[in-house]
Amino acid sequence: MSQKTWGGRFSGGTDSRVEAFTESISFDKRLYRHDIQGSQAHARMLAEVGMLTAQEAEQIVRALDDIGADIDAGKMEYKISLEDIHTHIERALIAKLGDTGRKLHTGRSRNDQVVTDLKLWTRDAIDELDSLLTELQRSFVESAERERGVILPGYTHLQRAQPVLAAHYFLAYAEKFQRDRERLADCRKRVNVLPLGAAALAGTSLPIDRESVRAKLAFDSVARNSLDVSSDRDFALEFVFCLSLVATHLSGWAEEWVIWSTTEFNFLELPDAFCTGSSIMPHKKNPDVLELTRGKTGRVIGALQQLFLLVKGLPLAYNRDLQEDKTALFDAFDTVQGCVAVAAPLVSQTKLRREVIAARIEDGFLDATTLMEALIARGVPMRSAHEVVGNLVRECEQRKCRLADLPAELFPAPEVKAALGVANSLAAFRSYGSTAPAEVERQLGEWKERLK
Repeated sequence: MSQKTWGGRFSGGTDSRVEAFTESISFDKRLYRHDIQGSQAHARMLAEVGMLTAQEAEQIVRALDDIGADIDAGKMEYKISLEDIHTHIERALIAKLGDTGRKLHTGRSRNDQVVTDLKLWTRDAIDELDSLLTELQRSFVESAERERGVILPGYTHLQRAQPVLAAHYFLAYAEKFQRDRERLADCRKRVNVLPLGAAALAGTSLPIDRESVRAKLAFDSVARNSLDVSSDRDFALEFVFCLSLVATHLSGWAEEWVIWSTTEFNFLELPDAFCTGSSIMPHKKNPDVLELTRGKTGRVIGALQQLFLLVKGLPLAYNRDLQEDKTALFDAFDTVQGCVAVAAPLVSQTKLRREVIAARIEDGFLDATTLMEALIARGVPMRSAHEVVGNLVRECEQRKCRLADLPAELFPAPEVKAALGVANSLAAFRSYGSTAPAEVERQLGEWKERLK
């Protein structure tokens, strides 16, 4: 019998160069657990509908467990002539069970088998990443609690804007990664639709029970259109899009902390274990983990573009181009997984340089907007109040002083000077979601409860 699953149609062997060009075992072998899982559910279903005996199904299930154990132990010999992990496992099964092993592929195609394996893998990847993101959120929330009394300058355009509590700053990242988790959860809904049973593209005339397989593999529903199934990689693109946003959030955070760890800012003390030195400059402490996190984002976004270009012109149904989906999918996940895993302990171990921050916290007119709002609260039109405070800031720049240092007679109402200073500015905030101390305490409590 031919070593190829499709060999009966052909009179000669495959050119070795073609085998090397078309193989996918070098990267799809990581799907072996999911291939075995799907095949075991398929075998049990075949027994339920009378296409296998109960004894044959259990022989197949046990043999597949043995094959999985062999792969775990490094005993599987991979051959490019067998193309992919699906064929390797099927051939190993036939070697163990003979004709009984040859019955396993009844009622399915590699087309629906491959996409089922990939969905099972993606589902597990989403769950793993959600767990990692939860740990990262915990790190930010723990930092928020540890640094809760610190006042930071908030920035827009990387220019000092308004004062914010450090806890408010850290919780902002908890919010970003919460949106990432919610996107992943929503993506999982579309991943968790069973493709198996669509066969090559048109379904099968055999009496399979797709609902039985769905239940065994814990899918939420069964794919409705067999023609759509084998060409569908929407779930892969959606997952990598979610990964791209996670990576983008990580990159923005990394960029910020690279800047904050410079001598010029000096806001952060990064842990030595997450930095490296220089081969020639003995004084250097380089934020390489942060820089690589920023740099690796390009790989993830590139993987998304790769997948879009892969599927953009494919007609229904399956085309071999889709073999190339896995390298992009796997690399994007591996990259983000690695970045998130190292980010959580880095956040936990990084400390704010409180004395450095406090020494300059009154610089940069962080209280100017609060002064403007104090005037508005006393009936001054917003645009007029904006102009008044702008003039006062210009006066400060000429005198090289802070707003609080100006004489009272320069203010439209002397009592508004009570709004000046970062502590007074913070005390003035009151809107929901703001950096008001009471509001931040409420948010911090909610996050601690949510992440228990």
